[in-house]
Amino acid sequence: MPDRYRPNDTRTPLPDIAGYRLLRLIAEGGMSTVYLARQEALGREVAIKVMRPEALADEVSRRRFENEARTIGRLDHPHIVGIHQIGRTGDDRPFFVMPYMPRGHLGERDLRDDPTRIRDILRALLSALAYAHARGVIHRDVKAENVLFDEADRPLLADFGIALRRGYGSRVTSAGLALGSTAYMAPEQARGEEVDMRADLYAVGVLTWEMLTGHLPFEAQDALSMAVMHAQDPIPRLPPALRHWQKFIDRAMAKYPLKRFHDANDMRQALEHVPRGTQRAFSPRDATVAGLTRIRRLPVAAWVALTLIVAAGAGMALRQMDGGPAEFFRAATVPQETVVAQEENARQAFEHPESALLRAAPTSEASVLIENAKRQLRERRLVAPAGDNAYDGLLAVAAATPDHLELPDLSGRLLAALGTQAVQAITDRQDDLARRHFERIARLADATGQQAHPALANLRRQAIAALSARADAAALRFERETAHATLVLAESAALDPSAYAALKRRVDAIPRVGDTLSGDPAQMTVVRDGDGAYAMTRRPISRSEYGRFAEASGRSVTLCRERASVLRVLSHRDWTSPGFEQADGDPVVCVSWDDASAYARWLSERNGHRYRLPTATEADAAAPVQAGERAVAEWLLDCDNGCERRRVRGDSWRRGEQERARDVNRGYDDVGFRLIREP
Repeated sequence: MPDRYRPNDTRTPLPDIAGYRLLRLIAEGGMSTVYLARQEALGREVAIKVMRPEALADEVSRRRFENEARTIGRLDHPHIVGIHQIGRTGDDRPFFVMPYMPRGHLGERDLRDDPTRIRDILRALLSALAYAHARGVIHRDVKAENVLFDEADRPLLADFGIALRRGYGSRVTSAGLALGSTAYMAPEQARGEEVDMRADLYAVGVLTWEMLTGHLPFEAQDALSMAVMHAQDPIPRLPPALRHWQKFIDRAMAKYPLKRFHDANDMRQALEHVPRGTQRAFSPRDATVAGLTRIRRLPVAAWVALTLIVAAGAGMALRQMDGGPAEFFRAATVPQETVVAQEENARQAFEHPESALLRAAPTSEASVLIENAKRQLRERRLVAPAGDNAYDGLLAVAAATPDHLELPDLSGRLLAALGTQAVQAITDRQDDLARRHFERIARLADATGQQAHPALANLRRQAIAALSARADAAALRFERETAHATLVLAESAALDPSAYAALKRRVDAIPRVGDTLSGDPAQMTVVRDGDGAYAMTRRPISRSEYGRFAEASGRSVTLCRERASVLRVLSHRDWTSPGFEQADGDPVVCVSWDDASAYARWLSERNGHRYRLPTATEADAAAPVQAGERAVAEWLLDCDNGCERRRVRGDSWRRGEQERARDVNRGYDDVGFRLIREP
């Protein structure tokens, strides 16, 4: 450790923070400094992020620091670094306290030979991003150094200093300024354009490449050259041994956001379909060696259970033999009632292995089981394999020696570990696994008298957060049935009644297909899309709705062109006066594709949802024009020629006009638009 990091170094005086003893500096940036500290009241190590004195005078830096604290405070997820406390130092500098991550960051690890761990880390990160995105938070700086590992070696996403929060626009980030790390930066982010959650997914794609290969997909001498490579160079090809990942990488790192994964959950599903790669065939000899190895590891008590099963099997075989030596053997050696008892013992041992351990482990052997439990917890043998796991062993100890001095501590550790796995199963949508964990947790807590253990309260908090995240994600897609599945799982989690009731209210409020949404323009209605759904305006955006946007934004009018003429621009006409009379409720026309997109962005900032123009496929589900209404064609998201021209859909009141792509910066007197509300 360099001298400048020592606590008693006068060249780097440590801040004075009440209730904490600062130990040393562990990270330093242009805006803030992170210290390792000990919280005196709880005796735990924490990380404290303190704003640097010189950054206080910088309004942008100060607001970014405050934005990070507010953002993290809103997020409660098992794979996002949380926040314990916010305050000010003795010299009035803002700080916030976070858990200490003792096992470093992802950039310090070589995972090239561990594809299973790579997949686990990606699942955790995508779960964290899905949760953050559902709450309107875009990280914008996903990179290896911002993936930290806690004491249990779980990956957690950190550093939301430049995160973009819904409703904050560019007030903290300055329009046109590219923020983030260029090595992981999406092309649109490098250009300083507006970004959405797909910029984070691009960074995860870069991170995937880095974990698989041990180096970055693009490498350059300076940040500008790196950004240009991300924007222009083709996605490099993986080596042959990793080629089964190429399709996943290609979509994650697509140059245009629309070609990437739709969201983090979509990316997680695609991850599960990435082939496992070439593996050596598993020979019969391998199976034999593996089986013998597992048998050698069985504790003494498990050998007793195995003996019962073998004895019962022998008894059953003898009973099925006809006459002769078998009859003599059964009569002379094994009475009928003994065979029946052996069969019952075998059945019980198979269904309840901890019961076999209990029968085989008198009080004198409780210490052996306790020592085994310690080893099993270290080796993460929580509930498997049968006969050599902490869960069965501690249940046996609780039944034989309930007052064993080490039982409360070990059972508490196991409850916490099972709780972590249960929450992860909720996040990964492995409902059966989560339900089994909840059943084990309840049984272990009852057997060991740990019903009030803090791990259970923490489990309930994390479970409701994970279930709420799933329900919120389902609500964004209007998936009522998916959301109701979270209620079934919540019942097995034994949540607080008020927390369960709040979750149920949120689920019950999800609109059904055909319902009209309140607070959205143009009678936005839920439309079915395969197994899911999305929302689309029932009619084109009206003059009055567009007028509120034009007044609020001060957007200038666009020159209007007759769609029947390629050259004729009606300079004296615009959306306010298109050349024919319109009521306030009629579709707005003479607006360009750029105007329509600007309206969608304005509405997104105002309502807190994400709106866009529909694709041709989505527009096919639009409601037909009512009789007596003036029909208009509509702008689409689909484009031609590098998206300098956009397509329109449908016949307008100018019947017989041929459909084709149009200039994005011109309005047409028979073209309007409608909107899609994205998840």
